[in-house]
Amino acid sequence: MGRFQGRILFCFIKLCRFLCLALSFPFYLLDFVGLCRAYRRLFPLLVYNITSSYNNKMHKTKRELFRNLATFANSDGSLRLLEIGCGSGANLKFYPHGCTVTCTDPNPHFERYLRRSMEDNKHLTYETFLTVSGEDMRDIQDGSVDVVVSTLVLCSVRDVPKVLQEVRRVLRTGGAFYFLEHVVSDSSTWTYFLQCVFEPLWYYVGDGCIVTRTTWKDLEAAGFAELHLRHVEAPEVSLMIRPHIMGHSIK
Repeated sequence: MGRFQGRILFCFIKLCRFLCLALSFPFYLLDFVGLCRAYRRLFPLLVYNITSSYNNKMHKTKRELFRNLATFANSDGSLRLLEIGCGSGANLKFYPHGCTVTCTDPNPHFERYLRRSMEDNKHLTYETFLTVSGEDMRDIQDGSVDVVVSTLVLCSVRDVPKVLQEVRRVLRTGGAFYFLEHVVSDSSTWTYFLQCVFEPLWYYVGDGCIVTRTTWKDLEAAGFAELHLRHVEAPEVSLMIRPHIMGHSIK
């Protein structure tokens, strides 16, 4: 694509995004006066209802992601796992038998749906549920967990580097951080165009979800001893969140 054509496309994207921002203005006003808090109560129900569909589409991917999770267990076979932004418990069925799970989420209204998932996954031991943000997990001690898990979470946190700093703090030396996150698409794709244009609306519908993040760059800069990361396309999900990264890093 020539420089002139590139500038035209850039301006067209900016124009479309501006129009989408205008459409998002009522949501901004609702959020400004605090009325979007009611949506925070509804959002966990929506997530709980779509979890089954997403897991069906991503079943093979998640199986592959968590296949070696048990290798980070201690010599006595115990495995202490922390899931940040656990939501309604979409990942519980993929965890190895007998591991002890601590769940956190900044939205307290997820807990009732998480409890339902816990009832369906008796092979795990549940430690506690904490209503905290990923940027501030002060209630969890340094080096106290073997594995941290984050799936579809880093898109909506306020400060990705701060979250990863906290992840490294709570992990023991040699522990692992497992991730599956949607990211921005390549700038030459229609997906990128849709992400740039509709991100303002998506942000409110997705309870703070940002679809244009380059999360792999944050992981590369986070200071882990090892990083195993690859880019994948999520099958049959919305174009807006189809580009994913998956893998694990070791402290």
